[in-house]
Amino acid sequence: MFALNLPSPHGRRLELLCIGAHCDDIEIGCGGTLLALQQQHPDCRIHWLVLTSTPSRRDETLAAATAFIRPSARGEIRIFDFPDGLLPAHFVDVKARFESFKTMIEPDLIFTHHGMDRHQDHSLTSQVTWQTFRDHTVWEYEIPKYDGDLTTPNMYVPLSNSIAAHKVDAIMRSFASQATKPWFKADNLRAIMRLRGLESRAESGFAEGFHCRKLVYFPS
Repeated sequence: MFALNLPSPHGRRLELLCIGAHCDDIEIGCGGTLLALQQQHPDCRIHWLVLTSTPSRRDETLAAATAFIRPSARGEIRIFDFPDGLLPAHFVDVKARFESFKTMIEPDLIFTHHGMDRHQDHSLTSQVTWQTFRDHTVWEYEIPKYDGDLTTPNMYVPLSNSIAAHKVDAIMRSFASQATKPWFKADNLRAIMRLRGLESRAESGFAEGFHCRKLVYFPS
């Protein structure tokens, strides 16, 4: 398997933008990769955009962002209060928030939902990401859930044992409001990383999978 590395931009920090429909999506979908990238690029800056929340869920998201992003890497954090499950009904306002946020940052890499995700909020978030950031590198993460809409990724990020453990522990500690949900189990979080680790032959056995819809390679 041919390995690719993410280079540092010349003369400036690597800028990452993480987009999630719900307050725990980013952490579940790409939390391990964010931890790994901070090790590889200590001077990177990570921006956070979450569309739906309540006051308590907002507090949980801020706590989770602290657990996943070191202080020196924290960029813009925007947590909006659109209603859970109804994002398609607020398309115009969602698009306006994206366009406004776009004027504040220039990301090198964007994390967003997989375009084939069947959850209406996830699907719309992915669509608007591509509509807004049309000339950017986008990695679409996956969220395991009851819908059974997982497909085979075309890109993998191997994770160390310590990073995989950090991800699971931080999610379980940060999002106490989800404790009664049947999907909210540490074993479920580990299981998807184990599966992607198997598929990518990760040395630790853990990985996160992504869908890279468009990739431009510039030979040196």
